[in-house]
Amino acid sequence: MFFWDPTFFLLIPAMLLAVYAQSKVQRAFAELSHVRARRGLSGAEVASTILRANGLATVEVEPQQGTLTDHYDPRVRRVRLSEPVYGGRSLAAVGVAAHEVGHALQHASGYMPLRFRHGLLGPAQLGSTLAWPLALIGLLMGSPKLLDIGIILFSGAVLFHVVTLPVELNASRRALTQLVSTGVLAPDEIPGARKVLQAAALTYIAAAAVAVMNLLRLLILRQSRD
Repeated sequence: MFFWDPTFFLLIPAMLLAVYAQSKVQRAFAELSHVRARRGLSGAEVASTILRANGLATVEVEPQQGTLTDHYDPRVRRVRLSEPVYGGRSLAAVGVAAHEVGHALQHASGYMPLRFRHGLLGPAQLGSTLAWPLALIGLLMGSPKLLDIGIILFSGAVLFHVVTLPVELNASRRALTQLVSTGVLAPDEIPGARKVLQAAALTYIAAAAVAVMNLLRLLILRQSRD
């Protein structure tokens, strides 16, 4: 079967990395969720503090259902924090909240990789939805054209994952800088926030690795049809 052809073994290292990364971020968040930041600000208060300090008081901060569902929506200029982060007063909550504000700072400064990623969102979603069905049909029907279309569509999704890496790493750097400059965290508390953000960054690296390996699989399968 297509999903269990020999090229599937290319995915194994990337999938193991993805499992490890997800486990690491969950452990880091759980561990540092029990370490209360000394100033005692909630994630929502931290986000608002950093936004105001950077002249972005009009950016709204609102709660989001779920766990680790935190994100910044550039379309409506809102920082959405998961419930444990929004009301949490731990180093984990503070770090995640500051990271999402980092994206708002990117948006305000016209950070090009963020704009590029946002522009890729639609094509990436389309590619993720249609690429594999088209590729599978192309393989089963012996249609190189359909397989080529699937590869092109999936390339957009891969590019989205690759561009996401510098965007997320830059947001974390901005977050750590702001946590110090605004006095939200003392210097000796920064390593705890950094630990959470580094664990989260690994999940983006793993996602990009899985996407790249899947694209490589498609290219190998396409080559084998020539």
